[in-house]
Parts: sequence; structure tokens; C-alpha cells
Amino acid sequence: MFMFFHTDRQMMPTMPPHPILLEARQVASNQILLTYDKRADIASATNVSNYWIRSNMAVGIASVGMKDALTAENAIRPDMAMITPADNSMMRFTLTFRVNAMSGVMYTVLPCFVNLEGMTGYRGENWGPFSKNMFIGM
Repeated sequence: MFMFFHTDRQMMPTMPPHPILLEARQVASNQILLTYDKRADIASATNVSNYWIRSNMAVGIASVGMKDALTAENAIRPDMAMITPADNSMMRFTLTFRVNAMSGVMYTVLPCFVNLEGMTGYRGENWGPFSKNMFIGM
């Protein structure tokens, strides 16, 4: 008689390697500094449509409310903001909005589809359980 054992690891789908957002920190009234754990692909990291800002009030820089699903239609649009490298590390990016974040409002930064440097095709989220991706507008 043969017995087969399946571990949780065998049952879990494997995700391609991808950068994880370590921190989103407001550095100016209309700017957020995003720091990833690994070098990111410049094209996907600077595509503002790969980002969502969730808040408890859909005002200011928010693109989605607390219960809204993330869709292409409610991603940050180029007419709302732009994202650029903060330095040459390919791990730090500045998200600059046309409007200011509202003071006292809680925001959550939700990046998706950001690839590792030199790679393409990642189709998941770029935050994890230890991401410091929430801040209160100043």
C-alpha cells in the first residue's frame, strides 16, 4: 500500500519573484515616498496606473474607498499624479499628486503589477503583511 502526503507548500501556487512595498511615507502635502525591498523594473514601477490609494474618505489623493475593489477604472490616472525614481537605487520612488492629501485622513497605498528589475509579466499585488503602506495625511 502506498501513501502520498501533500504538504501545504505543494498545494500553494508559486508567485513569481516581485518587489514588495516596504514603506509608503508622506514627505510633502502632495508627495509619497515609496520604498521597495528589491530593485524594481522602471517601466512598471513608474506606471502610475499600477497604483491605488485607498482611504476612509474618498477625497484628496484617494482613488478608491475602503470597500471598493481595485480595478483598472479606479487606479490612479496620469491626470491625477505621476511617479518618478527618487534616486538611482530603483527601490525608491516618489508619487506626486496634483492635489494635497487631506489632513487627518488615513490612506493605504496599494501597488500592483510592479516587476523586478529586468523582468515583466507579474500580475499580483506588491504589498505584504509587513508592508508599512498606511499613513495619515498631514
